[in-house]
Amino acid sequence: MIDNLQYNTDRALLAIPEYGRHIHKMIEQVMAEQDKEQRNKQAQAIIGIMGNLNPHLRDVADFQHKLWDQLFIMSDFKLDVDAPFPKPDPEVLAARPTPLAYPQTFPKYRFYGNNIKGMIDVVVDWEEGDLKQALVYVIANHMKKCFLNWNKDTVEDKVIFNHLAELSNGKIVMNTAEEELTNSEDLIRLTNKRFVKGGRSNKPKKFRNNKQRRQ
Repeated sequence: MIDNLQYNTDRALLAIPEYGRHIHKMIEQVMAEQDKEQRNKQAQAIIGIMGNLNPHLRDVADFQHKLWDQLFIMSDFKLDVDAPFPKPDPEVLAARPTPLAYPQTFPKYRFYGNNIKGMIDVVVDWEEGDLKQALVYVIANHMKKCFLNWNKDTVEDKVIFNHLAELSNGKIVMNTAEEELTNSEDLIRLTNKRFVKGGRSNKPKKFRNNKQRRQ
């Protein structure tokens, strides 16, 4: 009995471990079948079992197509059956994914982030009008909020306007005499309120515990 024991380390690796070794063994038996008509019937039965193991996929588009692709993958693309869908290309599945285009820029003012710089680059090409002015104001206001997240002290609007002009290469110029951003105190208060709503509090822990005891 001990001689018949099999260890997983001695077995072949599973192509899709989620289906377990029994499904893989059933596929090996289908591949060993000489009669193609029997192979087709057995493959259809295995597809039914795979579908029962993944009931959540039945609401997904191309459910059957995905199951047949997985069947061919587990057979190492050697299964010869009449499938309702074309056999997947092994080279396509083995191809390495395209690297993500991560931003490689290192902005001078990192506390603003790359998204702000991208928004500025887009708005500079917009046609002059009320919509552009409104978006520029929103960007400047968000820059002020980002600045206050980095530096909790107040900041003058002139500093934000200068940074905006610098990041836009001088294409966006806001006048401090005509434009006025949200007060720093209001932005800090809104930020603190959001943290408290999320379950965080600025009060020391001992005061919070005393309040809970009194309640």
